[in-house]
Amino acid sequence: MQESFDLNGIKIYVSDDHRFGTDAFLLADYADVRPSHKVCDLCTGCGIIPLIMCRKNPPKEIYGIEIMPDAVELFNKSVIENGLSDRVKPVCCDLKTPEGVPTEYFDIVTVNPPYWKKGSGEERLSEKQAAARHEILCDINDVVKTSARLLKYGGSLKMCQIPLRLADVICSMRANGIEPKTITPVVNRIGDKPWLFLISGKKGGKPGMEITPGFVVYGEGNEYSADMQKIYDINSEKE
Repeated sequence: MQESFDLNGIKIYVSDDHRFGTDAFLLADYADVRPSHKVCDLCTGCGIIPLIMCRKNPPKEIYGIEIMPDAVELFNKSVIENGLSDRVKPVCCDLKTPEGVPTEYFDIVTVNPPYWKKGSGEERLSEKQAAARHEILCDINDVVKTSARLLKYGGSLKMCQIPLRLADVICSMRANGIEPKTITPVVNRIGDKPWLFLISGKKGGKPGMEITPGFVVYGEGNEYSADMQKIYDINSEKE
C-alpha cells in the first residue's frame, strides 16, 4: 500500500516495503550539501535522502541509485510530483554496475547501506525489507568500491552504519582509496552507547581522522534535542 508524507513542502511516497527512519535525516544533514554540489545517493530506496536535500538550498544535481523497481517507481513519483525532474535523477540499477551514472563526477556520494550481514534475522522480514537491511544484494565493500568510482578526486563519501560495522567501513574505505576523515557517534540520550555512527571519507585524502562530539537525538523526557528539531525542521512545521 502506498502513502505519502509532506516534508516541509516536499511530498514523498512510501510503501510497506520502502520507508525511512531517523538515520536518513541524520545522513542527509551530515552530508552538508551545497547548491554547487553534484551528489549521488546509493541504496536510495524511496529517494528519501535526495528529497530531504531538496527542502532547502538543494544541490545542483542528484542521482539516486536503487535496485528495486517498485522503490524507484515511488521515488520517481515523488520527483515528478515536486517538480524536481530537472535536478533529481532516479536510476534503477545494481550499484555494483551503475549503468548510466557518470564516473569520477560527483562531489559527494551518500549511502545508508544494509546494516546487517546476510543470515542475521532477515527471515522475519519480507524479501524486499530483508534486502534493504541485510547484505543480500550488496555489502560494505560493494558500496565503498562504487563510491570511489563515482567520486571525483577530493570528493567525499558520507555514510551511516551501526557501530558493529565501523571497522569494516574504515578498512573498506582505505582499501578503495578513500581516507576516513571524521566520525560522529549518534546516541539517543547523553550517556547512552552509540546506536549509529556517521562517517565521512575523502577520495585521495591524506591520513588523519577526527572523532567529533556525539550527536544526541533526545533531550529531556521524550522531546527531541534542539539539534534533532533543527534536522527535522520541526519549528518550521509549527509555523
